[in-house]
Amino acid sequence: MCAKISREAGKVGLVINPEKTKNMRFSASPSRRSVKGATINDVTYVEVAEFIYLGTLISNDNSVEKEIRKRILAGNRTYFAAITLFRSRGFFSRVTKMIFYKTLIRPVVSYGAEAWTLTKKEQAVLIF
Repeated sequence: MCAKISREAGKVGLVINPEKTKNMRFSASPSRRSVKGATINDVTYVEVAEFIYLGTLISNDNSVEKEIRKRILAGNRTYFAAITLFRSRGFFSRVTKMIFYKTLIRPVVSYGAEAWTLTKKEQAVLIF
């Protein structure tokens, strides 16, 4: 399959850069997810167990625990960056603070959540 990718990319003038290219194996079986390198035309490409794509952590075991922790930490950073808005008394009403929460913090925590497959434990962590 790797040779086919290289051949098809070459047909349209694309070259696979070995320094920038990594690959990952997905499988339900832990033994088939082992991290090895893939070789195409005598060039070995690094195989990784997880990587970040468009801001979302993707792992070879399809676990979202690390991604949820990362998103919660990002939400905490957002909250503490805007803590003066949330702690101000009399300047913003409770309704306004809820609007700030829904527009500033909730999207940061839930980014990419549409693609998550959650267990009961992970659902309990993410209750809004």
